Amino acid sequence: MSSNPKLVIGANGFLGSHVTRQLVADGAQVRAMVREGANTRSIDDLELTRFHGDVFDTATVREAMDGVDDVYYCVVDTRAWLRDSSPLFRTNVEGLRNVLDVAVNQPNLRKFIFTSTYATVGRRHGHVATEDDVIASRGLTPYVQSRVEAENLVMRYVADAGLPAVAMCVSTTYGDGDWGGTPHGAFIAGAVFGKLPFLMNGIALEVVGVDDAARAMILAAEHGRIGERYLVSEKMMALNDSIRIAADEAGVPPPRRAISVPMLYAMAAAGTLKAKLTGTDAQLSLASVRMMRAEAPVDSSKAKRELGWQPRPVEESIREAARFWAAMRTPRSSAAPSE
Repeated sequence: MSSNPKLVIGANGFLGSHVTRQLVADGAQVRAMVREGANTRSIDDLELTRFHGDVFDTATVREAMDGVDDVYYCVVDTRAWLRDSSPLFRTNVEGLRNVLDVAVNQPNLRKFIFTSTYATVGRRHGHVATEDDVIASRGLTPYVQSRVEAENLVMRYVADAGLPAVAMCVSTTYGDGDWGGTPHGAFIAGAVFGKLPFLMNGIALEVVGVDDAARAMILAAEHGRIGERYLVSEKMMALNDSIRIAADEAGVPPPRRAISVPMLYAMAAAGTLKAKLTGTDAQLSLASVRMMRAEAPVDSSKAKRELGWQPRPVEESIREAARFWAAMRTPRSSAAPSE
């Protein structure tokens, strides 16, 4: 690893904080860019240089990026349930564009490691997807559409402006330090606290340990090929299995009841209708269930082959996540945090 500084934008987020922690552990000079007033508990114990501002704060982005050789871009709005999707496109696309305009004018920049998602890869049932599978543009949820537009934007800057970027298509991450309370981490927390009313049959996700995803990002800065994307996932796992593992680690029984896929759709339809009538957002909606049901397996052998990535079994990371949430129940811990 070179001696020049590394910049992590979104360093306090779930993946960003793990990238930051690993870079510091590797002995790198690390700059962390975070929003003013953001929850930074995930990195407060680290020796690093902080820059406060969001991705639209061009002056701060330019100051933070000056002289660095690697930029890890870990800013994502993951609120797929929003009825008004404009914040997703504002952050995931327009905020990114502002940062890219700064990055292309950095003479020392070696790699721009972009956090994308496996949802940008064309997946279908009965087929194991690779980075070569192009996603169909029709029928995408606004959230996935924003992520596809973001990845395409990065690749246009590679082709048109010579940006030395690599896109990391990361799957669902589990692990320690979920201080912001990710949507998927909520299932682990619910299992640990005994708050989940039921299991959900027929739901499976591509999953990976957050530590392993962070290591893939760092390896990409060293070995990733510019203009390429890499799938970062350990395996496909039933959501019920991850819930059972978390409950086992916490020493509590998992939910006894399980609902069927038709019942899940019925509940999602009710959530969608309620959101429409009340003008509020519903995390369980028809769009969210359809996105979960659209899951199909992916092949991460390219990352293993080209980057030298060797992920641990994700079960270990789920148990680490369960221990993290279980620690919240101790007297010295605060209530579940929010970003």
